Amino acid sequence: MLETENLTIRFGGHAAVDGVTCAFQPGTLTSIVGPNGAGKTTYFNLISGQLPASAGKVKLNGHDITGLAAPRRTRLGLGRAFQLTNLFPNLSALENVRLAVQVKSGKALDLFSRVSTHRELTDRAREHLAAVSLSDRADTVAATLPHGDQRKLEVAILLALEPDIFMFDEPTAGMSIDDVPTVLDIIAAIKKRGDKTILLVEHKMDVVRSLSDRIVVLHQGKLVADGKPAEVINSDIVREAYLGGAADA
Repeated sequence: MLETENLTIRFGGHAAVDGVTCAFQPGTLTSIVGPNGAGKTTYFNLISGQLPASAGKVKLNGHDITGLAAPRRTRLGLGRAFQLTNLFPNLSALENVRLAVQVKSGKALDLFSRVSTHRELTDRAREHLAAVSLSDRADTVAATLPHGDQRKLEVAILLALEPDIFMFDEPTAGMSIDDVPTVLDIIAAIKKRGDKTILLVEHKMDVVRSLSDRIVVLHQGKLVADGKPAEVINSDIVREAYLGGAADA
């Protein structure tokens, strides 16, 4: 469904992502791990269109989407949750999700729209808020929500967009212990459906072990390991990467 071919981005003389070739199949959850500065979030940014590639390609269902902007990639089915929250801060939680529902539905709302259309979109937005345990925060302005609730709200927006590919960049970062299971249960439920492709950047190895079908390891911008969780986690090259030693691809 999704693949990168020799995907590269350079900042000056530094290759933050260096020739990464990788394919991701429907019904699988792939965790992308590596030490700080390995290029994980930058790789996500290249896939989702937040950054332009210096070289290489991103393909979706066999079609080259490398030249497409992020909004176009979203409409084609790439859904991205960011490491830092990406919300409309002055709108309520419900309004944030309702906008996503509206975008997915393709229905424009104006003064002359049917009341039933407004109600339908609002009801669907409330369902997504309920899925992330934010029903009681529906009318709260997004900027005033605690950080953990903002992260959950972003997941609700992602659910509302109904993408074919879910990209989660450290979805539990900054969350309280009580909030973490809600998001992990949602990711597990998406995986259980078996028809979505999930990419997960995550530092918590217990989360990686429990959710992943496969682990991809980046180190200094290069792909250095790719395989089943048990094999990759116990490999010498991963230990070297995490301990800061020289990893030889």
